[in-house]
Amino acid sequence: MGRFRRIVLMVLDGVGIGEMPDAADWGDAGADTLGHILAVEKPQLPTLQTLGIGNIRALPNLPPAAEPAGSFGKAAIYSKGKDTTVGHWR
Repeated sequence: MGRFRRIVLMVLDGVGIGEMPDAADWGDAGADTLGHILAVEKPQLPTLQTLGIGNIRALPNLPPAAEPAGSFGKAAIYSKGKDTTVGHWR
């Protein structure tokens, strides 16, 4: 067996963490669901914070983890399109 005994993959599709490079093409300039929520509310997200969601980019009221317990990232578009299915086709 490899290095990992268990892998948990979380896809937070409705939790935008900043606009995509082509956001203005689709009328979505300034899109940032998570950032906007964190700027107004102060939800407690200890598990996501420990896993490294605050390490993806600077977020208000959610500091990065000094030593994230997980791997983290932000998806990028693959095809020109606004919705997830088209934008991330492969």
